[in-house]
Amino acid sequence: MNERVAIVGIGWSGYRSKSADLSYKELIYESAVKAYADAGVDPRKDIQSFVTVAEDFHEGTSIFDEYTPDQLGAALKPVHTITGDGLHGLATAYMLVKTGQFDIVAVEGHSKASNILTLPEVTAYAQDPILNRPLRFNTHFVAGLEMNRFLFETGTTQEQCAAVVQKNRRNALNNPKAPYGADLTLEDILSGPVLSWPLGKRDSAEHSDGAIVMVLASESTARHLNDKPIWILGMGWCNDSPSLESREWGELPYIQKAAQIAYRQAGFRNPQGIIDFAEIDDTYSYKELQSLEALGFCLPGEAGILTEDGATEVDGELPVNASGGSLGMGHMIDATGLARALEVVLQLRGEAGLYQLEDVNVGLAQSWRGIPTTSGAVAVLAN
Repeated sequence: MNERVAIVGIGWSGYRSKSADLSYKELIYESAVKAYADAGVDPRKDIQSFVTVAEDFHEGTSIFDEYTPDQLGAALKPVHTITGDGLHGLATAYMLVKTGQFDIVAVEGHSKASNILTLPEVTAYAQDPILNRPLRFNTHFVAGLEMNRFLFETGTTQEQCAAVVQKNRRNALNNPKAPYGADLTLEDILSGPVLSWPLGKRDSAEHSDGAIVMVLASESTARHLNDKPIWILGMGWCNDSPSLESREWGELPYIQKAAQIAYRQAGFRNPQGIIDFAEIDDTYSYKELQSLEALGFCLPGEAGILTEDGATEVDGELPVNASGGSLGMGHMIDATGLARALEVVLQLRGEAGLYQLEDVNVGLAQSWRGIPTTSGAVAVLAN
């Protein structure tokens, strides 16, 4: 069994609101070429197993791992699909290496959201077929219910949620990968169109097309490949109730449990004073605040106050989504978790460019599978 596992190569393509000139295979290929060059490996000789993150309903085909070997250089190699978020794929690759049976594994996640003409209907199909789907609940309607309950239980305000949008979209202006950067006032955000009260249109992340590939290696192999491995200190994931009728609405117990698993593996219980920065879920503005509280960075009701006070700004005590998050970079469907992990890796390697943070050694990535799921994952990474 391998003691430690590192991310030794990263590559990405995108991110754009539309990519009519490129297929998902071309996006993956470009990302893979970059990741393999970064890691200094040849996929045909060095990589022993491959993981692809995809949901058949999004792709329009089943057994999707049969559609990725060519562009990943994985022909005649073990390839399998994780129908979950990108961090679930990263966790799978981590475990494959951790077992000691593989020394080098690659994981891929991608989004061609612009190709899905009926994405709201496809997403709604995930709802319970007996109790919820016949009611034709819109996905944003469910998010609006959750946001309203969160605000009610914690005393968080719409203005504090709007501050998340303002911060992340402003951060995105310094990120060349982010297509949704903007300098918005709180009034711009609060006076925008409503999706499902109190959820506004600007509280919701738009979608992006793109792809991400990461190469993971065992400790002995990683030290021979390059001089900037990023170590996976801990990973955790958890699923709560799948039904809308039997879940917590004001808090995220599944993120709490996923974080506890990751923290325990990393050797600590409380992230405060250990985690230097975080890239977390902001599919909706209120989710960033919910997630901060579930991750243990603050008590219920305090995340909005911290955001208003500037603690989560790039120059604050705990920078959150310095990249712009999904609100600034776009939501990449199943690859969203990998996008958050990629940003953590770039920061820890000192390669984030204009939005590079100072003196960071330990970062956290967190993701959520999206409505109607209660499925999340957490990764703690260090340089």
